[in-house]
Amino acid sequence: MSSSRAGRNLDQKVAIVAGSTKGIGLAVARRLARDGAHVVISSRKQQNVDSAVAMLHGEGLSVTGTVCHVGKAEDREQLVAKALEHYGGVDFLVCVAGVNPLVGSTLGASEEVWDKILDVNVKAPALLLSRLLPHMENRGGGSVVLVSSVVGYLPIPKLGVYNTSKTALLGLTKSLAMELAPKNIRVNSLVPGIIKTDFLQMVRVIEAAYSPLLRPHLLSLPFRYGEPEDCAGLVSFLCSSDASYITGENIVVAGYSPKL
Repeated sequence: MSSSRAGRNLDQKVAIVAGSTKGIGLAVARRLARDGAHVVISSRKQQNVDSAVAMLHGEGLSVTGTVCHVGKAEDREQLVAKALEHYGGVDFLVCVAGVNPLVGSTLGASEEVWDKILDVNVKAPALLLSRLLPHMENRGGGSVVLVSSVVGYLPIPKLGVYNTSKTALLGLTKSLAMELAPKNIRVNSLVPGIIKTDFLQMVRVIEAAYSPLLRPHLLSLPFRYGEPEDCAGLVSFLCSSDASYITGENIVVAGYSPKL
């Protein structure tokens, strides 16, 4: 176990983090592993999986990985199988994977764009969880964290389809939390603001739309982007027993709050 372990007790728990070879997903995978969990990471590209696994192994962390395009049923099955093969079960699911192939008019978006964004950003987390559900029940319960976005609350021009998908995740979180509570499975949502990741094109769009409005209200002056690590600790908390009475919450990590 890494000497940098943060101390939250997730010992012998097993987490799948979908979309976790860089950015928020990688930070979440690292934090869960540092806090004691065995973590299965995934990405659409084998080279990214190999690089992230090697990096985390070098930090003394218990991880494995597999290629997974969450929009493909066969890849979701492979991801579940990988967790069962290596660790015998699953306790936590964190869905970070998302796409945004369009910066432009909402009503000008093609049906193909609508299908791709909704398939990956909304349908895939639900379908992946449906495959994991019996295995989480076998463990006596679990925790799910879906990753939405602040644009789900404050939609901005040129990201209309993506905005819509992230708003849908807020509702999906509420619905799943109610449905799965009797099974002792908690479902919450992480709602990041402007986080410093490779999603640079969208970050520029968001900053141009929001920075003048939000700058006076942010926690840090001068304005800064959030870091992936700003999200990771919250996810570890939501997976832990410290959050055993928290479900159905959409929690903003943005340096400000867009809601009451």
